[in-house]
Amino acid sequence: MIKKRTAVRHIRKTMKNDIDMINITQKNNWSEAIASIAACCFFLFAYACGEKRSAIEKNEPVPSDLPGNALALKHCGSCHAFTAPELLPSSVWEKDVLPSMGHRLGIYRGDRQPDSLFEKGVGGQIVKRAKIYPEKPQLAREDWQKIVDYYIEHAPDTILPPIRKNRIVKSLEHFKYKPSPYTHRPPLTIMIKILPDNRGIVFGDGKRGISNLSFLKPSLEKDYNISLKTTPVHYYEKNDTVFLTTIGDHMYPHDAPNGTVQKVFKKPRVNTYSSADIVIKNLQRPVFSEYADLDADGLEDIVICEYGNLTGKLVWYQNQGNSSYSMRPLRGEPGAICVRVEDFDGDGLLDIVALMAQGDEGIFWYKNRGNGTFEENRLLSFLPLYGSQYFELVDMNRDGYKDILYVCGDNADLTPILKGYHGIYLYINDGGQKFKKEFFYQLNGAYKAIPMDYDMDGDLDIASISFFPDYYNYPEESFVYLENDGALNFSGYSFPEATRGRWIVMDAGDIDGDGDIDIALGSFVSFIAQGDTTGLGDQWIKSGPSVALLENTIR
Repeated sequence: MIKKRTAVRHIRKTMKNDIDMINITQKNNWSEAIASIAACCFFLFAYACGEKRSAIEKNEPVPSDLPGNALALKHCGSCHAFTAPELLPSSVWEKDVLPSMGHRLGIYRGDRQPDSLFEKGVGGQIVKRAKIYPEKPQLAREDWQKIVDYYIEHAPDTILPPIRKNRIVKSLEHFKYKPSPYTHRPPLTIMIKILPDNRGIVFGDGKRGISNLSFLKPSLEKDYNISLKTTPVHYYEKNDTVFLTTIGDHMYPHDAPNGTVQKVFKKPRVNTYSSADIVIKNLQRPVFSEYADLDADGLEDIVICEYGNLTGKLVWYQNQGNSSYSMRPLRGEPGAICVRVEDFDGDGLLDIVALMAQGDEGIFWYKNRGNGTFEENRLLSFLPLYGSQYFELVDMNRDGYKDILYVCGDNADLTPILKGYHGIYLYINDGGQKFKKEFFYQLNGAYKAIPMDYDMDGDLDIASISFFPDYYNYPEESFVYLENDGALNFSGYSFPEATRGRWIVMDAGDIDGDGDIDIALGSFVSFIAQGDTTGLGDQWIKSGPSVALLENTIR
C-alpha cells in the first residue's frame, strides 16, 4: 500500500506532467488536459478527506481541526467545571481518569460497550436506560486521542503531598476523650446523632445484610438495638415517632432504588422504638433528608438527597396527608449529598439550599416561588476533584447574613492522592446571596465541619473530621478543632487519641445537660490503603471503637 505522503507526491508529479503536456499541445488538446487535471484534483481532495468520508460512511463523528486543549474544554468542560491537566499526575490521568472519561463519550477499548460498566440488577438497567455510557462514540477517535495526548503531555509526572503551613497542636484543653465500651466489630458506623433531653447517642451500623440502629445511654453504655434490613443514614425525631432514612442493601456506590424513609414508632410505656412502617420507598441511594413545611399547608414535607451513583436526583416529597407523599423533582443529577431548608432570602418562604457532588459539583439555591414551585440558582461551583462532602449555612462574621461553610475531601474514587485544595472553605455573603471566599483551611480528606461556640467565648469555632488524612505525616488531621480568636483567625488543635478510630461521621450537642457542647464521633473501618505501613488499620479493626465522645469540660 502506498503511504499518504508518497501518494501525494505521485499525484503532484502527475499534475506537473499534465501541465507540461498542455504547454506542448497548446490549444489543440485543451479539453483533454483540463479533464485530466480535474480528475487529479478530485483524487487529491478525495484522498485528503478519506478519513472523514470513511467516518461518515460508518456513521461515526467526523474528526475536527480543533487542538487537544480546545477539545478538552468542549467535551470535558461541558459536563462539569473544566479540570486542568496539572491537577493530577500523568499516570492517574492515563490509567484511571481518562478511560473513565472516555466511557462517558462512548470510547471503549473494544468495539462495544463492556458489560462490566453496569452493576447487576435494576441499578444497571437504570443506568443503561439513562444512556450514561453511549453505545457509539460521541466524538471522533482521532479527537479523543488529541484530548488524551493533551492531558498526558501537560500533566506532571508526580504530585507531592501538601506540606502543612499551620501546625496542629496535639492537645485539646477542654475536651476529654471517652470511647464507648459498646462496639460493633469491625466498626462500620455510618450515622451518629446526640439525642435531645440528655438521652444519649444513637448510631447506625453500615454492615451489609442486617444493620443495627444502636442506642447508647449518656454513659455510652448500650441501651438497646433495632435490627434493620437496610443501612440507616439519617435520623429525625418528631414527638414519639422517628423518621429513618435508609440507604439500601449496602452503602457503597449503586443505582438500585431500594432506599426508604421509614416511620419507627415508640413502644407504649417503654423507652424503645419498634414497629417500622415504610412511608417512602424506591429511593435511589438516599444519604440525607430534611423535614419542613415547604408549601405552607400545615403538613411536613421531606427533601431527600438521592445521591445514587451514575444516576440520582434531588427531590422533595410533598406530604399529601395520611402518610402519603408525592415526588417533586428539583435536580435530576446524581450527587446530592447535603441540604438545608430555611428562608434564605428573607421573603417569608422556606427555600432549599443543596450541595451537589459527583461531577458537576456546586451549591444550589432553590428559591421558593410559592405554590410548591422552586427556581434553581447556582451559588458556587467546584471542580469534580474537590470531592464535596458537607456544608452549613451560618453567620460566621455576625453581619446578619448566612454565610457558607463548605467542606471537601472525598478521596475514594479514581484519584486517591492527597490534594492541597481539600479542606474547609468559608464563603461570606454580601447580603444579596453573592459569596466570596474569605477563609480556607487545608485539611487532607476533610469530611465534615460543625461551627459552634465550643469554648463559650462568644464566637463560632469549628470542629472537623477527616476520613482521608495524611496518616503518614499528619495523623492528627483525623480530627481538628479550629479555635476562633473572634476575627475569623483560627488555630488548629487535635486530641492525643485522634487516631484511635477512623472518623467518618460527627455530631455536636449537649449530651450531659451541663450547658456546653460535646462532640460525638463515629468510626468506619474500610478503605484501608493497600500496603498500609502505619498499622492503624489493624488497630481500628481489633480495638477501635464504633463511637467516641469528646466531652466538653468547660462546665
